[in-house]
Amino acid sequence: MAPHGDNVTRIAQEYYDSPDADEFYFRVWGGEDIHVGLYDHADDDIAVASRRTVDKLAAQITNLGPDLRILDCGAGYGGAARVLASTFGCGVDCLNLSGVQNERNRQITADAGLSDKIRVFDGSFESIPFDAEVYDVVWSQDSFLHSGNKDVVMAEVARVLKPGGRLVFTDPMQSDDCPDGVLGDVLARIHLDSMGSFGFYRAQAKRVGLTEIDVVDMTDQLVNHYSRVKAVLTSRKGELVQFVSEAYIDRMIAGLQHWVDAGSRGYLAWGILHFAR
Repeated sequence: MAPHGDNVTRIAQEYYDSPDADEFYFRVWGGEDIHVGLYDHADDDIAVASRRTVDKLAAQITNLGPDLRILDCGAGYGGAARVLASTFGCGVDCLNLSGVQNERNRQITADAGLSDKIRVFDGSFESIPFDAEVYDVVWSQDSFLHSGNKDVVMAEVARVLKPGGRLVFTDPMQSDDCPDGVLGDVLARIHLDSMGSFGFYRAQAKRVGLTEIDVVDMTDQLVNHYSRVKAVLTSRKGELVQFVSEAYIDRMIAGLQHWVDAGSRGYLAWGILHFAR
């Protein structure tokens, strides 16, 4: 049985703090974003595709501007926060488990001249370290899957949102009709027994008092993304072994194929979920 609760959080933190993971995500995704991209063509640049996802999420929030206070849960290297701050003037708080990623975020943000708009906090979205009703928007990209307590995450998000505030996020999920027992290889990699789903998040949102605004199913992009990352990682292996261990690269290639296979068989889902408090 997979670990739960604090153990899942600890495993995720240790993974993203590891030198292999940090170098892989920094170099393959370009050190801006760690999430699923939107692909017009199979060979699109990963960083370009990832930026498209940020732009598509931002388009969900029609009043983005300097007056909005945003919390990015699982902010990674802070790429989305820098887009929101530089393009719309928003103030963004980045909450992220990985101290290694957070230090890169702080440095890149400082180099971009955005430290006055972006704050970076070490912490977990299972216990958000901020007061109730302080954020206009809670934003997250492909991070909630790392929690073994997604019901707690949704309650915490609702707690910190102002009345009328918005939750907009993406997450790799299992399909609503996913058969039992078919995601073993995928779940083993994230150390969980199950994933969220569109139905799960809709039910949890209702439970914590959030109203559905929009749900955009873009499941095909999940397969596109993991296929592209696998192809890039395979083609650049000779270069990347200077920074990332060969054993890590080989495990990652095998893991990415599990995601591609599960997605191609209809067992996975991905898209944008948008709720209001």
